[in-house]
Amino acid sequence: MIATLQLTHIPVAKAGMLIRKPVETVYEAFIDPSITTRFWFTKSSGRLEAGKRIRWDWEMYGVSSLVDVKLLEPGKRILIEWGVDEQLTTVEWIFSPRTSNSTFVSITNSGFIGEADSVVEQAMGSAAGFGLVLAGLKAYLEHGIELNLVADRFPDQLKPHSAQGTSSR
Repeated sequence: MIATLQLTHIPVAKAGMLIRKPVETVYEAFIDPSITTRFWFTKSSGRLEAGKRIRWDWEMYGVSSLVDVKLLEPGKRILIEWGVDEQLTTVEWIFSPRTSNSTFVSITNSGFIGEADSVVEQAMGSAAGFGLVLAGLKAYLEHGIELNLVADRFPDQLKPHSAQGTSSR
């Protein structure tokens, strides 16, 4: 017999990584789509600005997300809401300088809704996804390598587009 579990807390997705670059460089990598498209999404409608709504596209999967930029604290914090349809979640980046040339990035995604199994699946998927994003960021900023981690995560779901395997900027 399989026991039914009840959630006592709504799951929160967390990921973190030390990036051996100054905090300003690491922060800018998430603000400026000409950098972010090298390790995460393939296209953006613009640079992150507080109060602005932008669109991020993952052309290789044929999906996009509207992003409402709630707060930017240069070199310290980014806060957005994003999602599909009415299922918005909150994502917060915290940038903590460790030395003059290293930054710890913490990403927290919260606000998942739905049935318990679905909420757990969403949080686990988000944590795994943001882990890949941070690994891709690290490889790109520290070594100049584009690993294509996000594109290679679900190879059976790839859609043809004009820039398959490369970044559209």
